[in-house]
Amino acid sequence: MPHSHPQAAHRTMEEAHEGMSASEHDRMLLENHKRFLWAYYTNLVLGVWLLTSPATFGYQSGGLTWSDLVSGALVLVFGTFALFRRAWAGWAVCFTGIWLLFAPLIFWAPSAAAYLNETVVGSLLIALSVLIPGMPGMGWMEMPGPETPPGWTYNPSSWLQRGPIIALALVGFFIARYLAAYQLGHIPTAWDPFFGDSTQKVLTSKVSKAWPISDAGLGALSYLLEALSGFMGDGRRWRTMPWMVLMFALLVVPLGATSIVLVILQPVSIGMWCTLCLLAAAAMLIMVPLAVDEVIAMGQFMVQSRRAGKPLWRTFWMGGSLDGGGPDTRSPDFGAPACAVVPAMLWGVTLPWTLLLTTALGVWLMMAPSVLGTGAALADSDHLVGALVVTFGVIAWAEVTRSARWLNALLGLWLLTAPWLLGGGTSLATLNDLLVGLLLVLTSLPRGTVRERYAGWTRYIV
Repeated sequence: MPHSHPQAAHRTMEEAHEGMSASEHDRMLLENHKRFLWAYYTNLVLGVWLLTSPATFGYQSGGLTWSDLVSGALVLVFGTFALFRRAWAGWAVCFTGIWLLFAPLIFWAPSAAAYLNETVVGSLLIALSVLIPGMPGMGWMEMPGPETPPGWTYNPSSWLQRGPIIALALVGFFIARYLAAYQLGHIPTAWDPFFGDSTQKVLTSKVSKAWPISDAGLGALSYLLEALSGFMGDGRRWRTMPWMVLMFALLVVPLGATSIVLVILQPVSIGMWCTLCLLAAAAMLIMVPLAVDEVIAMGQFMVQSRRAGKPLWRTFWMGGSLDGGGPDTRSPDFGAPACAVVPAMLWGVTLPWTLLLTTALGVWLMMAPSVLGTGAALADSDHLVGALVVTFGVIAWAEVTRSARWLNALLGLWLLTAPWLLGGGTSLATLNDLLVGLLLVLTSLPRGTVRERYAGWTRYIV
């Protein structure tokens, strides 16, 4: 019996899917809906839970009380519509859950019980309305097509690839939630292992108070949404859910930049460090090189779909398929030995010694003003450049963004000139900037190892 070509098989499956009658497609969606009836019923229970929460937990906040009463009523209404297969209603329940994550920050929840209740119930509503049932009414789970993008050597949307990102998001969430508890007045002190009461002073500084809500709480909310969005979709979401991949990227990358800005502001505007803030920012930053490859794969899919004449907007929201690619035969099973699973989580990320040295130089620059007694503008320059060097160095860990290291070469050139342009430098601080600047330029020249292939994007890795 002759063997069929994989691409031909994919086309046949896609044509069969597109040629499916309306009644067959509706029957498939109905069967999928029945599998998740328990999730819709659970949402109705959560609606009742919200209605009774203010009296049970003693919120001591009129805003939170009304928020729960209105949200509970909306969940019951929207949840009932979702139960009867109204796709929009599932999303309405999801956005009600997102509001519940914001509510304790907007109304400055006076009790830890209220904050915890809103966070847990909001997360459950998001998971049970959208994440677990999938996309009600769109049937993305049945979409045929390749798992590994054409021209790629691995699948950037696999569960193993997403696992470290979800774990880091949860680390950031737990740290930020602890800091938010201090800002909201739920705990009397905020612990810091190295800088004494600096964490408390950072959290109560003018920079933090400039936000209308708890900035630590907003960070916790963002980390939680990142973790939840990391669970959405299957191993083909780079082409079945382009909108989800873009939203995930918009959560990761801008928040990573915001974290770095806040770290920069600590010594420059406040004059103090916060250990837990640094740890949360580090978790956020490391997520960027782990997540960016999926965004590149999604972008390539959208470009190829457009060239094939498929409608851009519909493809962005509904997903689709394409010729090429194939099944993900490379990713090991979760039950495989750790020596096989762990490397699979890091495909697309390599750590050349030059980039590790660059990152270490950035960390040293952030500490150098305190160690060397640098003052005035040169100290601020070292703090700023050091944070940016760490940022660009870590982003360059991803092979698809390896070219970001050239930005550190430019920062190195700035360090070579900064001592002559800025005041506050001692002879030792000047020597330090010249040496670090030269090393940054030299360590940014080699590209480093690139093990994987990324179709047409490979030529941009220079």
